Amino acid sequence: MTNPAAPLSQFSLPPKLPSPTSRHVAVIGAGAAGLVTARELGREGHSVVVFEREDQVGGTWVYTPKVESDPIGLNPRRTVVHSSLYQSLRTNLPREVMGFRDFPFMAKRDDEKNERDPRRFPGYREVLLYLKEFSREFGIAELVRFETEVEYVGLVDGRKWKVRSKKRGELGVDEIFDAVVVSNGHYTEPRIAEIPGVDTWPGKQIHSHNYRIPEPFRDQVVILIGNAASAVDISRDIAAVAKEVHVASRTITDGTIGKQPGYDNLWLRSMIKSAHEDGSVVFQDGSVVFGDVILHCTGYKFHFPFLDTDGIVTVDDNRVGPLYKHIFPPALAPWLSFVGLPWKVIPFPLCELQCKWIAGVLSHRIDLPSEEDMMEDINAFYSTLEVSGTPKRYTHNLAGCQFDYDDWLAIQCGSALSEEWRKQMYSAVSKRKRAQPETYRDEWDDEDLIIQANHDFIKYFPIGDNNN
Repeated sequence: MTNPAAPLSQFSLPPKLPSPTSRHVAVIGAGAAGLVTARELGREGHSVVVFEREDQVGGTWVYTPKVESDPIGLNPRRTVVHSSLYQSLRTNLPREVMGFRDFPFMAKRDDEKNERDPRRFPGYREVLLYLKEFSREFGIAELVRFETEVEYVGLVDGRKWKVRSKKRGELGVDEIFDAVVVSNGHYTEPRIAEIPGVDTWPGKQIHSHNYRIPEPFRDQVVILIGNAASAVDISRDIAAVAKEVHVASRTITDGTIGKQPGYDNLWLRSMIKSAHEDGSVVFQDGSVVFGDVILHCTGYKFHFPFLDTDGIVTVDDNRVGPLYKHIFPPALAPWLSFVGLPWKVIPFPLCELQCKWIAGVLSHRIDLPSEEDMMEDINAFYSTLEVSGTPKRYTHNLAGCQFDYDDWLAIQCGSALSEEWRKQMYSAVSKRKRAQPETYRDEWDDEDLIIQANHDFIKYFPIGDNNN
């Protein structure tokens, strides 16, 4: 993937102006991205209101057993459930790596109120508790309007923004803000694989957004599409109860296709070619399976149904654009920004740096390039993607260049560059994850993972205190 940021050597620290200006800012969403955005805006002296449709902070890390009325998520009138967590989910990054830069994600012992998860790769509940601790530590909850849905965000009076929100059981309210930061997450609107003939295929279809537990798939023949982290987890989850599980993937490494080691009922196959009325599913290599269920672990669409920019910002094949450095639309900068769009990244520290930059720009402590220069940068980036054959839907995929991107942001903000230990731990886990998908979470010792620990890191994570 091409680096969206220019080489770091080309940049110096931005000038700091003596008198920062406070802005009234709306933040959409109180998940990890929204919480750290609220903190950084507050630190910069801005007035902040966070809108959250649920009754607690945490966003995608809030588990619910509820699923949508349409299991594949195509019906626009379906009952929408915003969580995509499955019951068995554990993090695929060590807690140290995924934590915010200045608020370590430490393992905590059980207390009287909460049964804590001390594992290095904890379950979703431990991540939610961490985010709630972050919210309490920095007084963010008092800025959040819970159970409040944002229905409309649009420009008024030049550069001001009208935000229409509706609290459950009440009438909608319009308010005016200087700026809006969109941090509403991207794990709610399912992206579905296109399969020729599937409309007449008699089996059931479901998206992983609506997967919670394996029991509904007992004794079924399941054809699962995808090979990313959730697909790997769910396929093995289901294999414990299903008759057969066939994983269809575009990315097949030589020698890996066929029955998977350690399983009698799990196969890796090429991508689906077509589905048929007799219940058969044909794969690109010509093999055929008669299935009961097609489970789409095919990702999500960026979705901003509340946002009206008069066509300035669009979503085209999952490219949100045009955005300067995945954050600012040049024609609306800095008064509209997005946090958390990049994927294949360590999201918490990346979001932290994004919103540090946003907060500094809004206060005029940090300068943005001109609108023309930002558009020139964006067009050059898009051209590089096109020349390399990268589809639009991978525009925000920063695999391979996330630390360059993080460090570019850090330089703009005057912050420390990415920690070497975080880079090395991330790289080590990535290699183990590919080689040992079933066991990589539980086969590490501290001396394996803490490759280069500096003084501050040892202070927060004493070696020997954090074993699985």
